[in-house]
Amino acid sequence: MTPLRHVAFIATLAFAALANAADAPRPATANERVHVLAPMPIPALGRERTIRIYLPPGYEAGDTRYPVLYLHDGQNLFDDATSFVGEWGVDESLDALAKEGLPLIAVGIDHGGDKRLNELSPWANVKYGAAEGSAYLEFVAKTLKPYVDAHYRTLPDRDHTGIGGSSMGALMSTYAIGKYPQLFGKALVFSPSYWYAGDAAFDHMQGRCLPAGTRIYLVTGGEEGDEALGDLRRMTQVLADNAAPGVAVFSEVRAGAKHNETFWKQEFPQAVRWLFGVDNAR
Repeated sequence: MTPLRHVAFIATLAFAALANAADAPRPATANERVHVLAPMPIPALGRERTIRIYLPPGYEAGDTRYPVLYLHDGQNLFDDATSFVGEWGVDESLDALAKEGLPLIAVGIDHGGDKRLNELSPWANVKYGAAEGSAYLEFVAKTLKPYVDAHYRTLPDRDHTGIGGSSMGALMSTYAIGKYPQLFGKALVFSPSYWYAGDAAFDHMQGRCLPAGTRIYLVTGGEEGDEALGDLRRMTQVLADNAAPGVAVFSEVRAGAKHNETFWKQEFPQAVRWLFGVDNAR
């Protein structure tokens, strides 16, 4: 595949239940700036979910407001002790990026265990069952984001707000930027599992006129198989065919990379640099 680099295609839910979450006990983590909140309710699903919030160096001592990146599969982001097969090292990467002049807040949303596949797809799968992704994303958009914006010093507008993930989390992030473009102006999409939804993810983005300033970072490993590579090309073309001026897409296959945390950990810093650029805090 020819690399497409920097392709310029140029609430009121559950606040009573969440009111004390910021002051709840925070279990020990490997990084004291990763706050683990008390479990938050997902109203439409009748479940609770742990939220992990990384704050950049100097946050406590200043009054700066920061961009925010929401990330799925929160267990795998910050700590080997909670990860399944290895962490992304998001806190270490963001500490380093802060030194480069790119500080931001990261919000990790733990996955739902045996409900993970259902929650991270808005489209049902014959083998794996019902779709709960719309309800999950509604929680992120209408409960979690308002809570974070109210309790932390964020830059809440779409230009400073991203959403991202890998595999099923990348499928959900594709859905999110099409469903709530007024909230999320950036999408980090690693090794998307578009196969899970058949044609639905492509149909979802077909004909969408995303707002100017939208940035989407698509990447798949060269060792992930022909279907995954074909799906990346297909989504890249769909975005190209429907892009309005001011929309930018990065799409690339990483030679030798596989569908795993090692790849995503290595890719994360570059993706954040491209999505958020510099001079995003104020």
